[in-house]
Amino acid sequence: MDPSSVMLTGKVAVVTGGGAGIGRGIAEGLARFGAAVAVFERDEARARAVAETIGSKGADALALAVDVRDGEAVGAAVETTTQRLGPIDILVNNAGGVFAAPFLETNEKGWDALYRANLKHIYHCSQHVARRMVERGRGGSIINVVSIEGVRAAPLYATYAAAKAGAINFTKTLALELAPHGIRVNALAPDICVTEGLSALMTEEALQRARRTVPLGRLGEPSDLAGVAVFLASDLSRYLTGETLHVDGGTHAAAGWYQHPGYGQYVYGPPPDVPRES
Repeated sequence: MDPSSVMLTGKVAVVTGGGAGIGRGIAEGLARFGAAVAVFERDEARARAVAETIGSKGADALALAVDVRDGEAVGAAVETTTQRLGPIDILVNNAGGVFAAPFLETNEKGWDALYRANLKHIYHCSQHVARRMVERGRGGSIINVVSIEGVRAAPLYATYAAAKAGAINFTKTLALELAPHGIRVNALAPDICVTEGLSALMTEEALQRARRTVPLGRLGEPSDLAGVAVFLASDLSRYLTGETLHVDGGTHAAAGWYQHPGYGQYVYGPPPDVPRES
């Protein structure tokens, strides 16, 4: 095994929703390992800020304001990326969105909005990029950022969870269809990850309660996802495809078990409001 296999030097990556949070962490992580990165983001200012940060560290970066829910817009952005940075080797479908809504109060407009934000864009981006990868004949890596909610019940988030479950199955199916072309397709499934948006929504008390549900004892960070994304993008994972990796500190495996803060042993059920001992 060659240690240089983890490097992405000479490769071009696209990260959707790369202007903040997990997307920004992945974009910056790929760049640190040598990739040129195109940031697809609806918010042009955010996209430029990330591209400037990447550029200040010596890597090539491109900021593109694009709504990935629009197939024509995606096609144009992929063409621009290819012209400016070169053929695309890595695609990270990270864009998404969520809002709480009891099922009995969900309307068709809300359902369609969540479907477009969390699943349809994966179709648009994957097809446009994969077609070019096939034409080029050098393979590639597609990484879909999904969610633990795609494999468990999610009260108040039924539509979001259904879209994420669809993305997980799409990952498996696409992996088989594209395998003959040397294109690998995998997914990352985070649980709670501390981003700008989450910090604005949750109190410190709520975050502390959430920490006690994680076997590794802390909440995820964008860099945790970025590390695994680099692995999936690199030749270190050259024999891995069709898999969903749960980058969640163990919460998927725990399935409701947690270490009691008082005596340290695993018990099942909601954790009490007692600070976890260090």
